[in-house]
Amino acid sequence: MKNELYDALLVGSGTMSTTLATLLNELDPTLRIAMIEGLDDVAQESTSGWNNAGTGHAAYCELNYTPQNDKGEVDISKALDINAAFELSLQLWSHLVRTGSLPEPAQFINSTPHCSFVWGEKNVAFLRDRYHQMSTHHLFEGMEYSEDPQVVERWMPLIMNGRDPQEPVAATRMSRGTDIDFGALTRAMVNSLKRSPAFRLILGTRVQDLKQDDNGLWQVGVRNTATAETLNLTSRFVFLGAGGGTLPLLQKSAIEEASGYGGFPVSGQWLICKDPKTIAAHSAKVYGKPALGAPPMSVPHLDTRVIDGEKALLFGPFAGFTTKFLKQGSVLDMPNSIRPGNLRPLITVGLKNMDLTRYLIKETLQSHHSRMESLRQYLPQANDQQWSLADAGQRVQVIKRDSKGNGSLEFGTEMIASKDGSLAALLGASPGASIAVKAMLDVLARCFSRQMQLDSWKERLQVMLPSYGISLIDDAEHLQQVRPLSLTTLGLAKATPQAINPVSQSVYAHPELPLAPANDTSAVSPTPDECPRSQA
Repeated sequence: MKNELYDALLVGSGTMSTTLATLLNELDPTLRIAMIEGLDDVAQESTSGWNNAGTGHAAYCELNYTPQNDKGEVDISKALDINAAFELSLQLWSHLVRTGSLPEPAQFINSTPHCSFVWGEKNVAFLRDRYHQMSTHHLFEGMEYSEDPQVVERWMPLIMNGRDPQEPVAATRMSRGTDIDFGALTRAMVNSLKRSPAFRLILGTRVQDLKQDDNGLWQVGVRNTATAETLNLTSRFVFLGAGGGTLPLLQKSAIEEASGYGGFPVSGQWLICKDPKTIAAHSAKVYGKPALGAPPMSVPHLDTRVIDGEKALLFGPFAGFTTKFLKQGSVLDMPNSIRPGNLRPLITVGLKNMDLTRYLIKETLQSHHSRMESLRQYLPQANDQQWSLADAGQRVQVIKRDSKGNGSLEFGTEMIASKDGSLAALLGASPGASIAVKAMLDVLARCFSRQMQLDSWKERLQVMLPSYGISLIDDAEHLQQVRPLSLTTLGLAKATPQAINPVSQSVYAHPELPLAPANDTSAVSPTPDECPRSQA
């Protein structure tokens, strides 16, 4: 059995782990990084283009990010946070394109308008209020709104074709929306990482044991699924970014911060269009309001996609109930995750969410005809023969213990880190890959706090992310400086004289600032007896 030492070991090869590996490699190319993936290729679970919405969640169209409070008022605070986080992702991808680490942007990101569509007077009133609040904020500048059926028809002709002309409708449209093939993006990022001698990708291998030794180092036992060969890896820092597989690994770590956490798995399915004419006739992502009792990840949308270079049209996702934590997982995943520390939270969440469970089971038992009836609410002329059902990705929602020892069901993402900062894990699903950069910056702040204070790291972060440390929610002027360059570099907007402004020219004129030399220990990896712990 071999023993190899790494500065960072990342479990899972999806967008989250790959983004963290990319940030670390950009900040310090001498850091020794290993990525462990249980499948035979990267980005095959939730990151795969067929397993997620690919919306590039910017909160332009997703109505579940702008809920109404008890007074009926629309709250856009979550939408602001998500949009600002998505801008950071655009900035990193833009930087990687400029430096040649990512290929031609059209291979992974394409302009696709983001639209919201509702019908009925009550829903129209909601969307009108939402538009008025969002359109006055600089992050959502450019959002369009209409209750005119002819205008809505220009935006989404198939949706208006065959609809009752007397029915009140309303729609918003954001032309700078995107479609993202996160599978293609992640594979390209991994291919770039593989060019670094300090990076190692280990496929077809699963983590068996995870234990911290007396020196604070993590001893990680892994096993090749094909050959049964075992390997022992030692790492100063471990990141668990295995999607639905994260919770069992977090429990293996035995850190006290993991106590009380559980997982509630939700499966998904798409209706996929097989008719080329229908696919060609729709070019937008159109989101509606979720059905009563539906979980947030089941917000219905008619979704133009470009996956592996081919245009596709999907509708869904239809939720379902399963005990698997991964699409290629086991039905024993959920039962095996039960521990004394999370038993009460699991039971209380189950009792409080019986309606949700019944809803998911009902969704699972739907016929093709009933699913098509759901589609026809958005596409009145939909033909049953032109659509087929396919499995989408698996999502595991977070169950956490509250102050009373009971459980609460969370539908966002949550980062958990050990007290010493030597291990971090990401649980949850939405908004997921779209905010990967913001999520991984949070990991760096918690687990590499000493290095994040170094001038060399700060300079590199400013090059990669021009708005790092600046609130795009509050600073409209800075947004106008950084957004045009991101959009132009990624092929999402035509170049304009304002795309590069005098303030940012000095930064972008030097895409490769020099790093500290390898023997400068103040700016590179920790010494052998030092973990990348959080320091006050």
